[in-house]
Amino acid sequence: MADMPRTNHEPDVSVIIGAYDAMPYLVRCLESVEAQTIGAGRLEIVAVDDGSTDGTGAYLEEFAARTAIPMRVVRQSNSGGPSGPRNLGLELARGRYVFFLDADDYFGEEALERMVAMGDRAGTDVVLGKIVGVNRGAAKSMWKETLDHADLYESNIKFTLSAQKLFRRDLLVRLGMRFDEKLMTGEDALFTMEAYLRGNGVSVVADRTCYYLVGREDGNQMTKKGDHRRRFDSARALMELIAGLVPPGPRRDSLMVRPFVITLLPQFGPGLVNQPDAVRREKAALAAPLMDAYWTPELGRRLKVHERLRLTALARGRLDLLLDIAAFLRDKKEPEVVRKGDRILLAYPHFDRAGRGSVLPKRAYEVTVTERVGGRRIEPPQPKPRVSLVRRVVRRARRTALSARRAPRAHRV
Repeated sequence: MADMPRTNHEPDVSVIIGAYDAMPYLVRCLESVEAQTIGAGRLEIVAVDDGSTDGTGAYLEEFAARTAIPMRVVRQSNSGGPSGPRNLGLELARGRYVFFLDADDYFGEEALERMVAMGDRAGTDVVLGKIVGVNRGAAKSMWKETLDHADLYESNIKFTLSAQKLFRRDLLVRLGMRFDEKLMTGEDALFTMEAYLRGNGVSVVADRTCYYLVGREDGNQMTKKGDHRRRFDSARALMELIAGLVPPGPRRDSLMVRPFVITLLPQFGPGLVNQPDAVRREKAALAAPLMDAYWTPELGRRLKVHERLRLTALARGRLDLLLDIAAFLRDKKEPEVVRKGDRILLAYPHFDRAGRGSVLPKRAYEVTVTERVGGRRIEPPQPKPRVSLVRRVVRRARRTALSARRAPRAHRV
């Protein structure tokens, strides 16, 4: 272990880096910490080498010996996942905030200065900095504007649950929060959602790129590893957390969209058609208790039609119908757009125009969020404005009075 130089003040940020066979990506990662405009005197680095075999540990110690940033390096046997190194780093951290930086990725130069300033100004416990992908995709919908206080239920921040956020350390210590070391995937989503729900608000810094999410050319990333059972474990843990902290209703439904669409639904995508029947049945069996416990029609109305149809079929135990829809998607077919009065429906498999013999309910085919079909943007119909009872009574009285004035008067004799 390389000892951390003594300082007489608490750093603003502890940058926690868990590293496993991270060369050569680690070089740029550490350079980006050193280049932070917040300054070395307001930082510390806590790095955990998780049993690397490619020189990662040696490079961490070499960097610690020459950087102006106080830095501690811990070397340990491989733990099998990112949770253990992050938890150890959190135990050693002293900063007002912590940031979990993956050893493959790197910061924008002003990232920590901007995020700390935001957290201090807004008094929030979690700060999100804009993320862009390098050699890989990255979520974009939550970076439309900078927000002191983002609405967890109405905004898209629930779709970015990776650990690469600025967390107020006092929150994590007070709640005893740790990454679940039993989960092999989705441990960061569980940790981040708990901080969102139990903390004092979430801020968004969207006007400057703060974090570069790197896709490794060797493909050696934990997010790409593991069989389908791990995904169900992840979905179950996140659903249980949300249900335990948010009562049934629209708010819970809005958060449940995340585990249903991002974690569970990909297990029942177009690739399902080509999987062995035993695997398909095992997946359906793993999903069944989750559907029974947490699926609601109201949640379904927050989804696109093909998403809602697959989950509705799953909830009804109709793997045969789900496979027909998956095959339709695999073949890249486009559903016909059907207009019925003030409703728009998409004619995916088993849609019955007459509505008499529908295997799945007709409302499951209804457009309720923005869709794209054949390159066209399909918007859900806007609900007609509701006229209050008082206004209806007043209008009726006016019509009656007007009719009375227009009626012919009887002639006097």
